[in-house]
Amino acid sequence: MASSKKPVRPHTLATLVLHAGEAPHAAGDPVVPPLVQSVNYVQEPGSDNLMYTRYGNTPNADRIQKRIAALEGAEQALMLSSGMAATACGLLALLRPGDHLLASQYIYGGTHRLLTEEFTQMGIDVTLVDPFEPRAWRRRLRKETRAIFIESPVNPTCRVLDMRGVSLLTKELGIALVVDSTFASPVNFRPIEHGADVVIHSATKFLNGHHDVLGGVVCGTVPYIDEVRQKEIVWGQTPDPFACWLLERGLKTLDVRVQRQNESAAEIATWLEGRKEVRRCHYPGLESHPDHAVAVDQLDGFGGMVAFELAGGARSADRFAKRIKLIRYAASLGGVDTLVSEPRFSSHARMSSDERARIGIPDGFIRLSVGLEGVTDIIADLEQALR
Repeated sequence: MASSKKPVRPHTLATLVLHAGEAPHAAGDPVVPPLVQSVNYVQEPGSDNLMYTRYGNTPNADRIQKRIAALEGAEQALMLSSGMAATACGLLALLRPGDHLLASQYIYGGTHRLLTEEFTQMGIDVTLVDPFEPRAWRRRLRKETRAIFIESPVNPTCRVLDMRGVSLLTKELGIALVVDSTFASPVNFRPIEHGADVVIHSATKFLNGHHDVLGGVVCGTVPYIDEVRQKEIVWGQTPDPFACWLLERGLKTLDVRVQRQNESAAEIATWLEGRKEVRRCHYPGLESHPDHAVAVDQLDGFGGMVAFELAGGARSADRFAKRIKLIRYAASLGGVDTLVSEPRFSSHARMSSDERARIGIPDGFIRLSVGLEGVTDIIADLEQALR
């Protein structure tokens, strides 16, 4: 059984986002680490210590990887070119043809496609599980099961999975527990502290926080990350140095950004819950949320993501989307700008209306990524768009 005791850290998370992974300072060093825009590096003749951008071991990548590993309490981390690259390489480092993967049915649409279309073509069997069904995981285990994959909080429904039972099961059986923690960020949730073996992030979202970097991160043990790195090298999924440099720059404000987003989202969710135009508001910080008790127990903050269902369904959503002014209608999330999107046209567009409804995404469902604008201004724009 993995201990749920929090690791002893040399500094608080607010300090780690600024300084973890840095070399000792010396007089004359730049305060801002430089961008090293080089693909290859001079070697000692005959040495196999090759520094090469595609290997993910150059200065900008190395520093950001050490920092994210420190934030998650992992032995090591690896940055990849996107969140989907992180999910694909992270899982394929664990799975081989003939293996079986158990996955939550409440997952990002791109991940759903990867598991149900691409993995099955590779000979990897995937079973999607309702994680809220009693004993669901244990009943669907097979002797070929090698890993369990979950996403929490869930995109876009903001459901929060109780990791206690599933982590006990994976430790008992000696299989890997892989958690996509993009919606939370390390500020609000660190899955390794709750028994996870692998943590995945789309770094495009909260980690960078400025809607200008595409990236992904996988965190885990040193031997496991070595396996992920081999997948990254072969498939060319490594980010360029500039993306790593920008991610480090964005990460410096992660703590203050997420704390502000937590506060604003909670206020907005409470306001939305009282509106007659809103059939239902999904936010883990609300007492009405089905997973509120789990969220209180496991999360350090309820997050900057809010979802709500409009009473008028798709027609009301169409009207709302055309009326927003300050808020922008755009995909992605976790940045400084407040955005709304509709999963029926973005992350879950490949599903039918009935398929989406079965996983809690009916037509008229709006996902709101709360940014850093004044909360009263965000609410005012929502109000005029709903009216």
